[in-house]
Amino acid sequence: MPEYPDVVVYIERLCAFAGGRRLNRVRIGSIFVLRTAAPPISAIEGLTLIDVERMGKRLVLVFERDLFLVLHLMISGRLQWHAKAVAIPKKRGLAALDFENGTVMITESSTQKRAALHLVQGRAALVAFDRGGLEVMEATYDAFAAAIRAENHTLKRTLTDPTILSGIGNAYSDEILHHARLSPFLLSRNLNDDQMTRLYEAARGVLAEFTARIRQEAGDSFPTSVTAFRDDMAVHGRYGRGCPTCGTPVQRIQYATNETNYCPVCQTEGRLLADRGLSRLLKDDWPRTLEELEERKSPHREPGRGH
Repeated sequence: MPEYPDVVVYIERLCAFAGGRRLNRVRIGSIFVLRTAAPPISAIEGLTLIDVERMGKRLVLVFERDLFLVLHLMISGRLQWHAKAVAIPKKRGLAALDFENGTVMITESSTQKRAALHLVQGRAALVAFDRGGLEVMEATYDAFAAAIRAENHTLKRTLTDPTILSGIGNAYSDEILHHARLSPFLLSRNLNDDQMTRLYEAARGVLAEFTARIRQEAGDSFPTSVTAFRDDMAVHGRYGRGCPTCGTPVQRIQYATNETNYCPVCQTEGRLLADRGLSRLLKDDWPRTLEELEERKSPHREPGRGH
């Protein structure tokens, strides 16, 4: 899912390419993407794009006549820019915004079609899309700490909850926690002042760093490699590969369609976090430390150790 760094650069490039330009036509390729009927999507045809804003992980295209097109790309939605109008891809294409100087194509690789477009009238209507999370890059330390400690959840859940923090998802929460040297299972109200400071600085640092990297990669072009799995990430999507800090193989916790990646040395004092599904299956046979994990992998372990 595009998160804060990706969405920020998308916005910058949309403003550079389409800002101040007239939208000639909206083409809908999938009936699932358009979630509103009033005002009709045709209401923005012929109008000028005034600005593009961010609301959490959503993009808000601001048009004349107080009309707002809200786009949520969800997990696998992406944007492309074409210098002229092109056909909407049959399998992946959701919609096309044909501006006077080019086309913004909205695609989604998933067959579930979760990406959504809403057209609303008046800024007050945007309140319905605001999850209320704190903007990390604008927050003071005190405001950040208060938001983190407002409820008692694991740090992984806290960082990815859009009602607590804005714009952070599965990928960058892993990177932030690794940078802060904190366990994803640590409860938010158990953070001491030093840990909270590390988390605050890591959150701002990681988001700023990856925004700069993605911006540099895009240059004067439109971003073409928006992905949740980047080679320059420390732990996210790097299961089994060496932690860039200590070299220890990155571990993971799998659940539903997501996973949490972490370094057991840098973040959990050598302890392996229990994967819920596997730990229920293996029960007492679940390895608790890196040493035990390596022992279980060894073909020369002593008889009677493990199963």
